[in-house]
Amino acid sequence: MTSPPTLEYLRAELATGRTSAVTLAEAALARARDPAGEGARVFTQLSTERALAAARASDGLRAAGIVRSPLEGIPVSIKDLFDVAGETTTAGSAVLRGAAPAASNAPVIDCLIAAGAVIVGRTNMSEFAFSGLGINPHWGTPANAWERAARRIPGGSSSGAAVSVTDGMAAVAIGSDTGGSVRIPSALCGLTGFKPTQRRVPTAGALPLSTSLDSIGPLCASVRCCAVVDAVLAGDAPQAPLPREVAGARLAVPETVVHDGVDAVVAAAFERALGALSAAGARITRLAVPEFAEFAGLHARGTLAAAEAWAWHRALLAKHEAQYDRRVSSRIRGGERMNVADYIDLVAARGRWIAQVQARIAGFDALVLPTVPIVAPRIDALETSDDAYFAANGLVLRNPTLINFLDGCALSLPCHRTGEAPVGLMLAGTGGRDSEILALGQGVEQVLSDD
Repeated sequence: MTSPPTLEYLRAELATGRTSAVTLAEAALARARDPAGEGARVFTQLSTERALAAARASDGLRAAGIVRSPLEGIPVSIKDLFDVAGETTTAGSAVLRGAAPAASNAPVIDCLIAAGAVIVGRTNMSEFAFSGLGINPHWGTPANAWERAARRIPGGSSSGAAVSVTDGMAAVAIGSDTGGSVRIPSALCGLTGFKPTQRRVPTAGALPLSTSLDSIGPLCASVRCCAVVDAVLAGDAPQAPLPREVAGARLAVPETVVHDGVDAVVAAAFERALGALSAAGARITRLAVPEFAEFAGLHARGTLAAAEAWAWHRALLAKHEAQYDRRVSSRIRGGERMNVADYIDLVAARGRWIAQVQARIAGFDALVLPTVPIVAPRIDALETSDDAYFAANGLVLRNPTLINFLDGCALSLPCHRTGEAPVGLMLAGTGGRDSEILALGQGVEQVLSDD
């Protein structure tokens, strides 16, 4: 595996004329169309003519001295749950292939276009975003770049998003994250991914999984890349916060639940990363967080994602359930068993739980935990066994989901060494602390890259 180029590098190449937006777009599209590659499973739709037109326009503006943002002329992929005017949003499903095209763009698409990004296509995903594995029986499953011959999962639900970046089909991917769907594929594929506070980036025009939990974020080559893209999506000035040094940072390592079932490869990489951060001057505290042990009990009657997905899907399931991935439809139907009182109780319990966790970690700058407790398993092992599928799905979703329920923000950064299986370290904070996490994340990234 080779590291994808950063936005900073590509901006310099464009600014000096060593490359052009058209050249970058043509290279990305060529990789996507390569029959020997993963493109057929990465994209549900390529936007060839539109991308090349946008790239030509970007080069023309640059020649006139107009650079709209750091994303000017950069190839970007979008997850197939964002509305683009004139295109059908299938959300990785077979059910919606014949649906009417969108009448207008999602706000995040308008932000990307206004920033000068070149949208190369729509990426594959777990059907309706309801799995952390990335397996899709309708469109196929793109294989992780790590040990490609073994065909390992990319992680989900933003599966095609991650592989589009690792394989050079885009420099940036835009995904969604309801229970880890940006951070899981980032961790398993060796990328950096950012899940913002849920209210930070507008979710209008994105097909919902859970309106309480859905958030929109980037998968990129670095923390700085994520910060710049996040700013564009949120409508802020397109720049990263100043990096914060790790020395003196107060980092809490939760000891409750998040290390259960961690495999030896992840454990070794994570502990080595903690050692490097400590040596760089971080003040690391291993902390019991009993609220994490209470999480499963709060969901004994069902989850917010299942309840809210059931509300959206119930009419469609009544007519077309046979066209769904049965592993997805069974999870959606979990919401059918919840009544209104169950839902109201869960919403209230969430508020209390958030307050308790916030109080417990108030003295720390960030939580640090493994993004995913296992390395990427093989696709075939999960396709052929429901038991293996649901066990792996539960494991990969567990840690990221805690942060979604907290209404927090989080980065996943690579913490493995070159040549090793990709492993992600999650740096997380409570809601609204996005700029602090992105600033500290740049310092953590530097320490880990020096390790």
